[in-house]
Amino acid sequence: MTRFITIQPIRENSYSITIAENYEEICIRVAEQIARAVREKPNCVLGLATGSSPLGIYAELIRMYRDEGLDFSEATCFNLDEYYPLLPENPMSYHAYMKENLFDKINCRKWFLPDVSKSTDLEIERSCADYEERIQACGGIDLQLIGFGRSGHIGFNEPGSAPDSTTRLVKLHPMTRADAAPSFGGLPHVPTLAVTMGIKTILSARTLIAIAVGESKAEIVRKSLSDPISSLIPATYIRTHPNARIYLDPPAARLLCERQ
Repeated sequence: MTRFITIQPIRENSYSITIAENYEEICIRVAEQIARAVREKPNCVLGLATGSSPLGIYAELIRMYRDEGLDFSEATCFNLDEYYPLLPENPMSYHAYMKENLFDKINCRKWFLPDVSKSTDLEIERSCADYEERIQACGGIDLQLIGFGRSGHIGFNEPGSAPDSTTRLVKLHPMTRADAAPSFGGLPHVPTLAVTMGIKTILSARTLIAIAVGESKAEIVRKSLSDPISSLIPATYIRTHPNARIYLDPPAARLLCERQ
Protein backbone atom coordinates (compact mmCIF):
# COMPACT_ATOMS: atom_id res chain seq x y z
CA MET A 1 0.00 0.00 0.00
CA THR A 2 1.28 3.46 -0.86
CA ARG A 3 2.11 5.60 2.16
CA PHE A 4 1.46 9.32 1.83
CA ILE A 5 3.43 12.12 3.38
CA THR A 6 0.82 14.48 4.75
CA ILE A 7 1.42 17.86 3.16
CA GLN A 8 -0.54 20.98 3.96
CA PRO A 9 -1.51 22.61 0.65
CA ILE A 10 -0.20 26.12 0.13
CA ARG A 11 -3.22 28.36 -0.14
CA GLU A 12 -2.79 31.44 -2.30
CA ASN A 13 -5.82 33.34 -3.51
CA SER A 14 -8.21 30.78 -4.99
CA TYR A 15 -5.86 27.89 -5.69
CA SER A 16 -4.03 25.30 -3.64
CA ILE A 17 -0.63 23.74 -4.24
CA THR A 18 0.23 20.26 -3.01
CA ILE A 19 3.79 19.01 -3.32
CA ALA A 20 3.48 15.26 -3.37
CA GLU A 21 6.08 12.72 -2.34
CA ASN A 22 6.36 11.41 -5.91
CA TYR A 23 4.52 10.84 -9.18
CA GLU A 24 2.72 7.78 -7.84
CA GLU A 25 1.21 9.83 -5.02
CA ILE A 26 -0.04 12.45 -7.48
CA CYS A 27 -1.68 9.77 -9.59
CA ILE A 28 -3.47 8.17 -6.64
CA ARG A 29 -4.63 11.48 -5.17
CA VAL A 30 -5.93 12.82 -8.48
CA ALA A 31 -7.59 9.52 -9.39
CA GLU A 32 -9.31 9.54 -6.00
CA GLN A 33 -10.73 13.00 -6.72
CA ILE A 34 -11.99 11.90 -10.12
CA ALA A 35 -13.49 8.76 -8.59
CA ARG A 36 -15.19 10.83 -5.89
CA ALA A 37 -16.70 13.10 -8.55
CA VAL A 38 -18.06 10.10 -10.44
CA ARG A 39 -19.49 8.46 -7.33
CA GLU A 40 -21.13 11.64 -6.05
CA LYS A 41 -22.53 12.54 -9.46
CA PRO A 42 -22.71 9.48 -11.74
CA ASN A 43 -23.55 11.61 -14.80
CA CYS A 44 -20.67 14.00 -14.16
CA VAL A 45 -18.75 15.60 -17.02
CA LEU A 46 -14.99 15.12 -17.01
CA GLY A 47 -12.43 17.07 -19.01
CA LEU A 48 -9.39 14.93 -19.72
CA ALA A 49 -5.83 15.48 -20.90
CA THR A 50 -3.17 13.52 -22.75
CA GLY A 51 0.62 13.31 -22.65
CA SER A 52 2.80 11.26 -20.32
CA SER A 53 1.73 12.82 -17.01
CA PRO A 54 -1.88 11.51 -16.90
CA LEU A 55 -0.94 7.91 -17.74
CA GLY A 56 -0.57 6.88 -14.10
CA ILE A 57 -3.87 8.56 -13.26
CA TYR A 58 -5.65 6.62 -15.97
CA ALA A 59 -3.99 3.38 -14.84
CA GLU A 60 -5.32 3.97 -11.32
CA LEU A 61 -8.83 4.73 -12.62
CA ILE A 62 -8.73 1.49 -14.60
CA ARG A 63 -7.72 -0.36 -11.42
CA MET A 64 -10.60 1.27 -9.52
CA TYR A 65 -13.02 0.24 -12.26
CA ARG A 66 -11.71 -3.34 -12.24
CA ASP A 67 -11.19 -3.86 -8.51
CA GLU A 68 -13.62 -1.46 -6.84
CA GLY A 69 -16.51 -1.28 -9.30
CA LEU A 70 -16.03 2.38 -10.18
CA ASP A 71 -18.84 2.96 -12.69
CA PHE A 72 -18.34 5.37 -15.61
CA SER A 73 -21.45 4.27 -17.51
CA GLU A 74 -23.32 7.54 -16.99
CA ALA A 75 -20.30 9.88 -17.16
CA THR A 76 -19.35 11.98 -20.18
CA CYS A 77 -15.76 12.85 -21.06
CA PHE A 78 -14.38 15.62 -23.25
CA ASN A 79 -10.72 15.80 -24.20
CA LEU A 80 -8.81 19.05 -24.26
CA ASP A 81 -7.36 18.80 -27.74
CA GLU A 82 -6.37 16.85 -30.81
CA TYR A 83 -3.62 17.21 -33.38
CA TYR A 84 -4.83 18.52 -36.72
CA PRO A 85 -5.46 16.70 -39.00
CA LEU A 86 -4.77 13.32 -37.32
CA LEU A 87 -7.90 11.21 -37.72
CA PRO A 88 -8.95 8.72 -35.00
CA GLU A 89 -7.41 5.73 -36.78
CA ASN A 90 -3.97 7.38 -36.79
CA PRO A 91 -1.96 5.72 -33.98
CA MET A 92 -0.43 9.11 -33.06
CA SER A 93 -3.81 10.78 -32.57
CA TYR A 94 -5.06 11.62 -29.11
CA HIS A 95 -8.17 9.63 -29.96
CA ALA A 96 -5.99 6.52 -30.24
CA TYR A 97 -4.13 7.49 -27.04
CA MET A 98 -7.35 7.81 -25.02
CA LYS A 99 -8.80 4.62 -26.45
CA GLU A 100 -5.69 2.61 -25.64
CA ASN A 101 -4.92 4.11 -22.24
CA LEU A 102 -8.40 4.51 -20.77
CA PHE A 103 -11.60 4.05 -22.71
CA ASP A 104 -11.00 0.51 -23.99
CA LYS A 105 -10.56 -0.54 -20.35
CA ILE A 106 -13.51 1.15 -18.57
CA ASN A 107 -17.24 1.32 -19.22
CA CYS A 108 -17.46 4.95 -20.36
CA ARG A 109 -19.18 5.10 -23.73
CA LYS A 110 -19.73 8.85 -24.04
CA TRP A 111 -16.33 10.32 -24.76
CA PHE A 112 -15.43 12.99 -27.26
CA LEU A 113 -12.45 14.75 -28.79
CA PRO A 114 -12.42 17.81 -31.05
CA ASP A 115 -13.28 16.97 -34.65
CA VAL A 116 -10.22 17.41 -36.86
CA SER A 117 -11.72 15.90 -40.00
CA LYS A 118 -12.80 19.24 -41.51
CA SER A 119 -10.79 21.05 -44.15
CA THR A 120 -12.22 24.48 -44.85
CA ASP A 121 -12.03 27.37 -42.38
CA LEU A 122 -15.82 27.53 -42.16
CA GLU A 123 -16.14 23.79 -41.49
CA ILE A 124 -13.47 23.92 -38.79
CA GLU A 125 -15.10 26.92 -37.14
CA ARG A 126 -18.46 25.16 -37.16
CA SER A 127 -17.08 21.93 -35.69
CA CYS A 128 -15.33 23.90 -32.92
CA ALA A 129 -18.59 25.67 -32.11
CA ASP A 130 -20.33 22.29 -32.07
CA TYR A 131 -17.82 21.01 -29.51
CA GLU A 132 -18.55 23.98 -27.25
CA GLU A 133 -22.29 23.45 -27.68
CA ARG A 134 -21.99 19.76 -26.83
CA ILE A 135 -20.13 20.59 -23.61
CA GLN A 136 -22.78 23.12 -22.64
CA ALA A 137 -25.59 20.71 -23.51
CA CYS A 138 -24.14 18.33 -20.90
CA GLY A 139 -24.21 21.10 -18.28
CA GLY A 140 -20.56 22.13 -18.51
CA ILE A 141 -17.45 20.39 -17.24
CA ASP A 142 -17.48 19.35 -13.59
CA LEU A 143 -13.79 18.46 -13.28
CA GLN A 144 -11.06 19.37 -15.75
CA LEU A 145 -7.59 17.78 -15.74
CA ILE A 146 -4.72 19.75 -17.31
CA GLY A 147 -0.95 19.84 -17.35
CA PHE A 148 1.68 22.55 -17.66
CA GLY A 149 3.24 22.70 -21.11
CA ARG A 150 6.85 23.89 -21.18
CA SER A 151 5.83 26.74 -23.49
CA GLY A 152 3.31 27.81 -20.86
CA HIS A 153 0.38 26.28 -22.67
CA ILE A 154 -2.67 24.69 -21.07
CA GLY A 155 -4.44 22.44 -23.50
CA PHE A 156 -2.82 23.69 -26.69
CA ASN A 157 -3.42 27.32 -25.77
CA GLU A 158 0.03 28.58 -26.65
CA PRO A 159 1.51 31.98 -25.63
CA GLY A 160 -0.68 34.78 -26.88
CA SER A 161 -3.95 32.91 -26.33
CA ALA A 162 -6.70 35.19 -25.05
CA PRO A 163 -8.45 34.44 -21.74
CA ASP A 164 -11.83 34.54 -23.51
CA SER A 165 -10.78 31.99 -26.16
CA THR A 166 -12.93 28.95 -26.87
CA THR A 167 -12.39 25.79 -28.93
CA ARG A 168 -10.47 26.62 -32.11
CA LEU A 169 -7.68 25.69 -34.51
CA VAL A 170 -4.25 26.82 -33.27
CA LYS A 171 -0.63 26.81 -34.38
CA LEU A 172 1.68 24.84 -32.10
CA HIS A 173 4.67 26.51 -30.44
CA PRO A 174 8.12 25.27 -31.59
CA MET A 175 8.87 24.08 -28.04
CA THR A 176 5.64 22.07 -27.96
CA ARG A 177 6.51 20.40 -31.26
CA ALA A 178 10.07 19.72 -30.11
CA ASP A 179 8.77 18.03 -26.94
CA ALA A 180 6.50 15.82 -29.06
CA ALA A 181 9.18 14.96 -31.62
CA PRO A 182 10.50 11.76 -29.97
CA SER A 183 7.01 10.23 -29.97
CA PHE A 184 6.52 11.06 -33.63
CA GLY A 185 9.91 9.80 -34.74
CA GLY A 186 11.32 13.25 -35.40
CA LEU A 187 10.28 16.88 -35.65
CA PRO A 188 9.27 16.78 -39.35
CA HIS A 189 6.50 14.31 -38.46
CA VAL A 190 4.94 16.43 -35.70
CA PRO A 191 1.80 18.31 -36.79
CA THR A 192 2.05 22.08 -36.79
CA LEU A 193 -1.61 22.59 -35.89
CA ALA A 194 -4.14 21.34 -33.35
CA VAL A 195 -7.71 21.96 -32.25
CA THR A 196 -7.94 22.84 -28.56
CA MET A 197 -10.46 23.89 -25.96
CA GLY A 198 -9.91 27.58 -25.24
CA ILE A 199 -8.82 29.13 -21.98
CA LYS A 200 -12.36 30.29 -21.27
CA THR A 201 -13.63 26.74 -21.81
CA ILE A 202 -11.01 25.28 -19.47
CA LEU A 203 -11.57 27.88 -16.76
CA SER A 204 -15.33 27.32 -16.92
CA ALA A 205 -14.89 23.89 -15.29
CA ARG A 206 -16.20 23.76 -11.73
CA THR A 207 -13.00 22.11 -10.50
CA LEU A 208 -9.61 22.44 -12.16
CA ILE A 209 -6.79 20.00 -11.43
CA ALA A 210 -3.36 20.86 -12.82
CA ILE A 211 -0.37 18.55 -12.56
CA ALA A 212 3.33 18.91 -13.31
CA VAL A 213 5.94 16.22 -13.02
CA GLY A 214 9.70 16.28 -13.46
CA GLU A 215 12.61 18.69 -13.54
CA SER A 216 11.79 19.82 -17.08
CA LYS A 217 8.61 21.48 -15.77
CA ALA A 218 10.27 23.36 -12.89
CA GLU A 219 10.87 26.62 -14.76
CA ILE A 220 7.40 26.89 -16.27
CA VAL A 221 5.82 26.01 -12.91
CA ARG A 222 7.80 28.83 -11.30
CA LYS A 223 6.74 31.31 -13.98
CA SER A 224 3.12 30.17 -13.95
CA LEU A 225 2.82 30.61 -10.21
CA SER A 226 4.87 33.79 -9.74
CA ASP A 227 4.89 35.86 -12.95
CA PRO A 228 2.09 38.36 -13.70
CA ILE A 229 -1.08 36.76 -15.02
CA SER A 230 -0.87 37.23 -18.77
CA SER A 231 -1.57 35.63 -22.13
CA LEU A 232 2.22 35.45 -22.54
CA ILE A 233 2.06 32.46 -20.17
CA PRO A 234 -1.43 31.00 -20.45
CA ALA A 235 -0.81 28.70 -17.47
CA THR A 236 -0.84 31.79 -15.22
CA TYR A 237 -4.61 31.89 -15.73
CA ILE A 238 -4.88 28.80 -13.54
CA ARG A 239 -4.46 31.19 -10.61
CA THR A 240 -7.71 32.97 -11.50
CA HIS A 241 -9.84 29.83 -11.16
CA PRO A 242 -12.07 29.74 -8.05
CA ASN A 243 -11.36 26.07 -7.35
CA ALA A 244 -7.98 25.11 -8.78
CA ARG A 245 -5.84 22.37 -7.24
CA ILE A 246 -2.23 22.06 -8.34
CA TYR A 247 -0.21 18.90 -7.79
CA LEU A 248 3.57 18.88 -8.20
CA ASP A 249 6.28 16.34 -7.56
CA PRO A 250 9.45 17.63 -5.84
CA PRO A 251 11.48 18.10 -9.06
CA ALA A 252 8.69 20.16 -10.67
CA ALA A 253 8.30 22.21 -7.48
CA ARG A 254 12.02 22.81 -6.96
CA LEU A 255 12.21 26.44 -8.10
CA LEU A 256 8.91 27.28 -6.43
CA CYS A 257 10.24 26.02 -3.13
CA GLU A 258 13.44 28.01 -3.57
CA ARG A 259 11.35 31.14 -4.14
CA GLN A 260 9.58 30.60 -0.84
